Amino acid sequence: MRPGKKTSLQVIYRRLFRALGPQRWWPAKTPFEMMVGAILTQAANWRNVEQAIARLGQVEGLTPRRLLAMPRSHLERCIRPAGYFRQKGKRLQGFSRWFVERYGGSTARMFRTPWRALREELLACEGVGPETADSILLYALAQPVFVVDAYTTRIFGRHHLIDRRAAYHDVQRWAMQQLPKRATLYNEFHALLVAAGKRFCHRRSPDCEHCPLGDLPHTTEVR
Repeated sequence: MRPGKKTSLQVIYRRLFRALGPQRWWPAKTPFEMMVGAILTQAANWRNVEQAIARLGQVEGLTPRRLLAMPRSHLERCIRPAGYFRQKGKRLQGFSRWFVERYGGSTARMFRTPWRALREELLACEGVGPETADSILLYALAQPVFVVDAYTTRIFGRHHLIDRRAAYHDVQRWAMQQLPKRATLYNEFHALLVAAGKRFCHRRSPDCEHCPLGDLPHTTEVR
């Protein structure tokens, strides 16, 4: 990992926040709904995930026990808009089973487990990788964990802050060394990076002219 000489994470954060404002992410009514969304959003457009969550809400399927009790075929129909519905249905019910058996379906009980130990438990759940686990820790449980996704590595890489081929944990560790360890900061920063990635820092043909970071040293190279 190599920090840039001219640009810091604090500069990027301030630029994005001034231009885009607070993102108020993750949009969910309950912590469990957020966790469901984190699993459904894997390889999916968020608008499609919202449709799936709305369908689950209509059948009162947004509690761990209700979701676990749903016939798999019914669950799959509800979450079909999010894609990979058979795989995700299995993952959601497996996660719900773990949540109920381990913590009685209570995020308050979950919160009592130190986040590093809880992260290992989450990673042991089928279909929960580092990004999903860290999203749950940050957005559902307000733990100071920096989430790394494709937008993060693209923006940081283009601004010469990291090697874009670096592993997830290396990017995460480096970012957490550069920033104050505050969940609210990590929450807002990640959401701002996602917003900037979607609006400006496209994988191909990025809109640097209108990007709040466009005048900072960068490259548009695609890797």
